Amino acid sequence: MKCWSFLVLMLIGMWSLLETAHAQPMDDSHATTEQACSFGMAKGEASQSCHVPFPTGCLVADVPGTGKPWTTISKGGKTFCRFDDKATDWKTKITGSCGRCKSDHCSVQFIVRFDCSQQLH
Repeated sequence: MKCWSFLVLMLIGMWSLLETAHAQPMDDSHATTEQACSFGMAKGEASQSCHVPFPTGCLVADVPGTGKPWTTISKGGKTFCRFDDKATDWKTKITGSCGRCKSDHCSVQFIVRFDCSQQLH
């Protein structure tokens, strides 16, 4: 009896996973790839910047449902970081920068998602 109960529960579990997979939206969204740059800073170190590599033939992906670039800034320590408006055009160059480090140490990673689906066409 235990064996049949286990088998029924397994089938129900597999069926629910299969239904979940079919429930995923099949819209025109594209797979993305990430590129990043990062650096560390010591306390009192002046502002610093880095350039996110731009893959050939790729476009910066938009956050789904928006027209905004799909980016993340991950940082540790007391510093202010942003994508540099003057050194970033989002088509050929992307630069992240941070102000002075005000804690014992600071670290930052600038991450950008790219849509490279046009390379296949």
